[in-house]
Amino acid sequence: QVQLVESGGGSVQAGGSLRLSCAASGYTYCMGWFRQAPGKEREGVAAIYFGSGSTYYADSVKGRFTISRDNAKNTLYLQMNSLKPEDTAMYYCATDPLWPPPDRLLKPSTFRYWGQGTQVTVSS
Repeated sequence: QVQLVESGGGSVQAGGSLRLSCAASGYTYCMGWFRQAPGKEREGVAAIYFGSGSTYYADSVKGRFTISRDNAKNTLYLQMNSLKPEDTAMYYCATDPLWPPPDRLLKPSTFRYWGQGTQVTVSS
């Protein structure tokens, strides 16, 4: 079982930037970032295959967010630029021991292991 610990959340004004980190206790093949705003369903934000480095993004964050990983440290990152108030949510990282296909990487149901979440609040 892989344990995940997120960090880096906080409060920022619109247009600002934040960088989230997620440390995994073991090697993973793929990881994703998800977010959940109050009263809304959890949604996929970005995902990456650790081996190839292939990345996938939700349309709402393309061009503003960048997912990356440090294989040596088993750490996942999410660089968030040009933040908007609608980006406000609890952000979670997730992983799964299987190797899901690309079309499932942004679906929360794909992943079995989750971090505790880190809050991101963007004010206008």
